[in-house]
Amino acid sequence: MNKRTLSRWCTLLGYFGLLTLLLSWFTWLAPPENIPRVVPIVLLVVPLLFPLRGILHARRYTHQWVTFLSMFYFMVGVDASFNHGEGQAWLGYLTVIFSLLLFMGSMFYARFTPSDRQTQS
Repeated sequence: MNKRTLSRWCTLLGYFGLLTLLLSWFTWLAPPENIPRVVPIVLLVVPLLFPLRGILHARRYTHQWVTFLSMFYFMVGVDASFNHGEGQAWLGYLTVIFSLLLFMGSMFYARFTPSDRQTQS
C-alpha cells in the first residue's frame, strides 16, 4: 500500500468516524439535557457535511482545507474530555483521536498528491 492510499484511508476513517461519533453522541449516547438535541447537531455535524463531496471524490484542495476544519473538532474533543463527567470523557478522547486521524490523513494526502500545476507541466 503506498503513502497516498494509506493517507486516504486515514482521512476517510477520521472523517466518517467523527461524523458517526458526533451523531451518536448527541442523539443517544449522551444527549444534552438543557438544550434541544438539534442545536449541537447543527453546530457540530453540519459543518462536517460541507467537505463530504470533495473527500469522497478525493480532491486535493478539499483535503487541504479540511485540515483547518479538523482542528476545530480537536478543540471540541479536548474541551469535552476535560469538562465532562467521568462517564463521558471517553467521547472527548474519541473526538480527539478521530480529528487527529482526519488532520494527519488529509495533510499527507495533500502532500502526496500532485497539484494541478505539476500535472500540467
